[in-house]
Amino acid sequence: MTPASVPAARVASSSPSPLPAADRSEARSGRGFFGHPVGLGFIVFTEAWERFSFYGMQALLVLYMTGYLFLPEHSEKVAGFDAFRSVMHGVFGDLSPQALATQTFGIYVGLVYFAPVLGGLLGDRWLGRRQAVSLGAIFMCVGHFMMAFDVVFLAALAALIIGSGLLKGNLAAQVGDLYARDDQRRDAGFSLYNMAINVGAFLAPLACGTLGELYGWHYGFGLAGIGMALSLAIYRSGTRHLPDNRAAATDAPVAGLQPGDGRRIMAVLVILVITALYWTVQTQVWNTYPLWVQDRVMRDFGWFEMPVTWFQSLDSLAVLVLAPPVIWFWQRQAKRRTAPSDLAKIAFGCAVFAGACLMLVAGEILAGSARVAIIWPILFHFVCAIGFLYVGPVAMALTSRVAPPSVNAMMVSCYYLGIFVGGFGSGFLGRFFERMDAAYFWLLHAAVVGSGAVLLILLARPLHRAMRGQNGDAGA
Repeated sequence: MTPASVPAARVASSSPSPLPAADRSEARSGRGFFGHPVGLGFIVFTEAWERFSFYGMQALLVLYMTGYLFLPEHSEKVAGFDAFRSVMHGVFGDLSPQALATQTFGIYVGLVYFAPVLGGLLGDRWLGRRQAVSLGAIFMCVGHFMMAFDVVFLAALAALIIGSGLLKGNLAAQVGDLYARDDQRRDAGFSLYNMAINVGAFLAPLACGTLGELYGWHYGFGLAGIGMALSLAIYRSGTRHLPDNRAAATDAPVAGLQPGDGRRIMAVLVILVITALYWTVQTQVWNTYPLWVQDRVMRDFGWFEMPVTWFQSLDSLAVLVLAPPVIWFWQRQAKRRTAPSDLAKIAFGCAVFAGACLMLVAGEILAGSARVAIIWPILFHFVCAIGFLYVGPVAMALTSRVAPPSVNAMMVSCYYLGIFVGGFGSGFLGRFFERMDAAYFWLLHAAVVGSGAVLLILLARPLHRAMRGQNGDAGA
């Protein structure tokens, strides 16, 4: 299902491997980290702690802005805030403090996932991926610790954007570099990588979120900084096991695109643009969704009120619980030769996510003027998890597999362009949260992500043709 084109395979076999000799032997033998190269273990734990810090801060961000920082008595303490607010009002029109917060969150998330496109290019062409990841982790450490101080809030967001740009695409590309292009373990490797993301995302709101929500925002942000420091230490301790692919900058045969690569690049970009519809709705789970939970969901259990941030942990827990049976199901389909194409999987994931949004609509309709029963957001997260598993890791693995070797890190970084557009989209839609009935708000989101499934089904045939290799081998 994943063979590379013959010319690309020749280039890969004739160019020096970015892995040390011992690790190349280990990769061939299958020993190491659960049958994968040992470098994958360092990447997995680096990513888990990086996501702990990222999602720990992100779980608090909208609540922090709407409930504290953007209130008039506090916003004046933030350096550059008046100028920032003036620009935002000039671009997006008059915004309430809540709308300003959700729009700011959308821009922040969008830029966090746009920056890896430039960071991937730097890693491919100049810095090398190892150096880019290390530098990015340092920026993120600084940014997370700066979040503990109101005055440098905007500078902290800028540091986190720069750090994510250098780290994200290059770290993900290193997962692909651990395997030959026809290695059947590649998809499983990316699944383990995505599992690390969800472990970090599950623990972060429970730790950072609870600490920040109940005891003080800045304690939560400080704990996120500690997590990022651990991520940097783990990565630096394992660099000798990790690929550092500078081939595109130093090896002329790899630098050139092969005939047909342009069509494959365009096909991948079209797919990633469509996935932006999915990410627009997925990003809302971290944007306006916490405000909806805070205002509309019954969270009282006698003397205990469930913190809002715990729902973000539930989102990741659902992925961790459902990932093994989903992967087993895929393996069973593969053995029976009934596995759908990657495009069909992504379309199915978008459709499932639309169904999850309809559950929030149902909860609102049944609740009426009362608060929504907690069972509806719980079901929402578990159905969302199935949608994510069919979209997130599948789209990333497809991009890594189909993208030409000379621009692979940059193209893997382009995977995050969908989240970039989705972040802006979630911020734009977030302004309607105050104006619309909640049921209609979530119905709108069901329509947005559902349209992604429809587009993928309609464009499946031309996209498959464009991704085929020069000998007619399917790229996806």
